[in-house]
Amino acid sequence: MQQPTRRVRLRLGVLFALSIIATGAMGSEPVRVVAEDGPDRDAKQPQVAVDSGGRIYIVFGRDDTIRLAASSDGGRNYDVNTVGSVGSLALGMRRGPRVAATSEAVVVTAIGGREGKGRDGDVLAWRSPDGGKTWTGPTRVNTVESSAREGLHGMAAGPNGQVFCTWLDLRNKQTEIYGSLSKDGGVNWEPEALVYRSPDRSVCECCHPSAAFGPDGTLHVMWRNQVRGARDLYLTRSSDGGKTFRPAEKLGRGSWPLNACPMDGGAVAAGPAGRVETVWMRAGSMFAARPGEAERSLGRGVQGWTAFGTEGSYAVWLENRPGKLLALLPDASLRTLDERASDPVVAAAPDGRGPVVAAWEAKEVGGIVSVVLEQPRNQ
Repeated sequence: MQQPTRRVRLRLGVLFALSIIATGAMGSEPVRVVAEDGPDRDAKQPQVAVDSGGRIYIVFGRDDTIRLAASSDGGRNYDVNTVGSVGSLALGMRRGPRVAATSEAVVVTAIGGREGKGRDGDVLAWRSPDGGKTWTGPTRVNTVESSAREGLHGMAAGPNGQVFCTWLDLRNKQTEIYGSLSKDGGVNWEPEALVYRSPDRSVCECCHPSAAFGPDGTLHVMWRNQVRGARDLYLTRSSDGGKTFRPAEKLGRGSWPLNACPMDGGAVAAGPAGRVETVWMRAGSMFAARPGEAERSLGRGVQGWTAFGTEGSYAVWLENRPGKLLALLPDASLRTLDERASDPVVAAAPDGRGPVVAAWEAKEVGGIVSVVLEQPRNQ
């Protein structure tokens, strides 16, 4: 049954300052997507997708319910609807739902089970053909029941309507990276494939994986590994839609010996001409790295995310969690988006033509906030 729509338009004004420098197209002021004093006051873990038409989708969890905010006016106003509910929704520390948008549908995935808390959990997918107003599902993506009980996953949309979901999998009593492709915008899911198995048995046990499609359809998957006592980021790619993957490649030149999980998986983005960008944390500092190159220090930070717009790559991260939220723009300028935030993300359309949108949990003013960092050139 379709849930009532709530129209939200709460500008933040002087609550905190945002400074965006034009990089060929001006950004916008921040907008409260959901307020702290409304029905979604306990909203957590926002994730963003943008379709080729410029529509923006922000998914989040509220208790055991998955909600989606959709904007068709460039991020100025959002309509919020319920996607679905589960018995126990994985939420917190980059757990929570994911969203991908194709020209045909919006797809939301989440990990949930009857009991939760690591005792059970499956990757569940919902699909909306009408911009988030109505939903079908859930469909279980992983075929081995409760193999996704760690609750950490990632998802990406491709240039031809594909959607790929990847998750930490425990079917073999060790933590491995698995993934599944949908060729038809979330209607059907291919049998899952093993993306990566560590030579030391388990990858890092509680850092989320991430995925990104390039404009040419190449799929990239990134995760934090566990090899010879080091918790470094690794990347692989697939040219056949996730059926097979190239040998994994360590990112950056440095290494992080650590006998613990830092619960911070970073993010990967793929742009034109084969460009790939990653951002991730090592020992409390943020780094950006391209495959085969030395890492570049971004300074102190955690919880990085990245995306490609028409002007180049964007990155967002926190100095602390919660803490100051920073954005690195394509012109190399650094801007403060919020003085006290948590769980930031940034996203753009699969074809790179839509707006670039960041969203986060705003700890001072409450609720979830978004801002458009780059508008399409025709707006």
